[in-house]
Amino acid sequence: MATKWKSNRGLTTLWFILVTWGLIGIAVALNFSPDKRDYYSSYPFEHQLNQFLDNLAMLELHDFTEQETKQWITVSNEEINEHRYRYGDLSHQLENINGQYENKIREAATAEQHNVVQALTAERERKLEDISNNFKSDEHIRVKIVNEKEKIIEDFYKEREQHRSDYMKYKDVFLYHFKNIKTGKELTNIEIANEAMAFERIYPSATHHYLTIGGAYGKLLSELNLPSNMNMYEGKIGVSKSSQQALSILPAYEEFQQRQKVFYWTLASGLASLLLSVIISKKVPIFESFGRWQTLYNRVPLDAGIMAFGLIGLMMLLFLGVSANDFLYNFSYSHFGDWILRLAVTTFLVALTLTKGSWLWARIREQSKVKGEWQKTILLRTYLGIKDVFLQRHIGTQLLILLFFVFSLGAGFILVMIKPRYVILYVPYALLLGIPALVVIMKRAGYFNRILLSSEEWVRGNLEIELPVTGKSAFAKLAKNMNMLKHGVRTSIKEQAKSERLKTELITNVSHDLRTPLTSIISYTELLKRDDLSAEDRQAYIDILDRKSKRLKVLIDDLFEATKMASGNIELVKNRVDLVQLLQQALAEYNEKINESTLQLRVTLPEQPVYALVDGQKIWRVFENLIGNFLKYSLENTRVYITMKAIPQEVVITFKNVAKYELGENVEELFERFKRGDSSRNTEGSGLGLAIAKSIIDLHNGSMEMEVDGDLFKVTITLATRVE
Repeated sequence: MATKWKSNRGLTTLWFILVTWGLIGIAVALNFSPDKRDYYSSYPFEHQLNQFLDNLAMLELHDFTEQETKQWITVSNEEINEHRYRYGDLSHQLENINGQYENKIREAATAEQHNVVQALTAERERKLEDISNNFKSDEHIRVKIVNEKEKIIEDFYKEREQHRSDYMKYKDVFLYHFKNIKTGKELTNIEIANEAMAFERIYPSATHHYLTIGGAYGKLLSELNLPSNMNMYEGKIGVSKSSQQALSILPAYEEFQQRQKVFYWTLASGLASLLLSVIISKKVPIFESFGRWQTLYNRVPLDAGIMAFGLIGLMMLLFLGVSANDFLYNFSYSHFGDWILRLAVTTFLVALTLTKGSWLWARIREQSKVKGEWQKTILLRTYLGIKDVFLQRHIGTQLLILLFFVFSLGAGFILVMIKPRYVILYVPYALLLGIPALVVIMKRAGYFNRILLSSEEWVRGNLEIELPVTGKSAFAKLAKNMNMLKHGVRTSIKEQAKSERLKTELITNVSHDLRTPLTSIISYTELLKRDDLSAEDRQAYIDILDRKSKRLKVLIDDLFEATKMASGNIELVKNRVDLVQLLQQALAEYNEKINESTLQLRVTLPEQPVYALVDGQKIWRVFENLIGNFLKYSLENTRVYITMKAIPQEVVITFKNVAKYELGENVEELFERFKRGDSSRNTEGSGLGLAIAKSIIDLHNGSMEMEVDGDLFKVTITLATRVE
């Protein structure tokens, strides 16, 4: 059976891997859109084409010398006026210049740097004179603009030669034929009509307007203020099939070819993987091996499960998209390990999404359970929590109104800070509504503080303080109820009487439990002395004596052990123990009795070992006492729950059962020695089981708590799991 399970688990893992790869193949196909399958539509090619066109314009279309280009320079009246008033009118510009130099000259004078003062003063005077001349003479400005444009032309020709090598590199790849629509000048390196083209672009066409060249040449034309049609061309540019072998020098061309291969291989293998996964799913029950996890998942609220499924599903889609994109565009053998790790994470998310989806569908499909599932949802619980606020409707209404006024007061203050003109609306609102709401809140807060301080005095034992009950608010009702509660607190003095009673009961119970089997032993010993006993009666009396003596031994042993535990006169032999295995072994010891009983045992244990530094024999005794306890005192045909849950640095073990006897109201007394839930004391227990178990847990610095809800009996044990 184990071999078959392992085989199914291996096929299940393989199935998830195949499905993941199939989904990645589909994602690759969706990501690799038709425009991405064409290299001539890619960004690297488009960028290189535009760069080539810019270089072509500088080196071929513009064949004028530097001096000829400078003859194009013109200066318009608009340019003169723009230069003149660029920084304001005359007075404003003069004021700015004086302001710029005033502090500098003063600081230099203070430092007695006379040369600096002279230099700054001379520089300021030159600028002031230049600005004044700007407003006196257009020719003065025209000369400066011409000089600026000549500098632009000189920079253009310096930059022009730097691009020649790059232009020559791609000249054999791109074939072109262009004509300037203004000058009629044509430029070509081959007759395109005679070439079979792998790529061709026509200007103008349905998708492209007249060609306008940018880069340094376009900037030059713009700076010289030439007509816009001087930079407009019609014609063609393309790549012929005969020169396609030269494409290897183009950016990302080899990467594009590799990506084409990856696309077709991934798509084909992905579809094959999906087909194979369908075949496997018909032979192997994929989700049955997660039955235990499904049981735990079914305890999660339905709406939380739906939200978790949606979140994990989104993460899965994200990772599928990222994995497909990386595999298609960034895959390399040097990053193979990283890609395998991403594939593993994606497979895990796919497995989690499909499994949760299967479990969720199974829960929703059972119509009879959906209503019960809805009762446990977080949304319904939240609604009920909000509904509790309105159990006293006037309290909920007052709370909402006060919160509205307070928040609107804060929002209004922020609005006034942003738009001060709204202060005329904010001030009346604050005075009439906002501030009164704050006063009410502060008064209620003060009343609450008085209640809190009074309760603290009561805790210290000062029960003479009486809370004032003013008004009909919720706090007034609370004060009234607390006053009534205070009178009940005084009954705590009965605890001393209770302590004395427990001591008396202890002596009585010890006497009773020891005297009962001892009396039977004495009585049947006297009967055995008779000579007229038959062999059958004699054997019956001997059996009774044996049973009663063993009963007496159990009582005495438990009494001694409980006494040693209470006095602390016991040594613990602590070792690193797996609590999961220890509890399983304890249950195995009682397996026969459990099967003979009518009880149904529900055990939930962690799959991984839970280690703690404990005395294994003593903890075994705790488990043994508790298991024996529910076997003796559980109501027939009921369920017993045993759970173990590991939390950070602690383990929590819970035993729950329905008692066959009335347990009474005082839970703590069940931990007392010789205390049992039944009043008749006719069971075979010693009455020391819980007391011994609690003492053992206390010696391990743990906690053992007991809860009773009607006939439901629950014991919770908490132990530290940190192993030093």
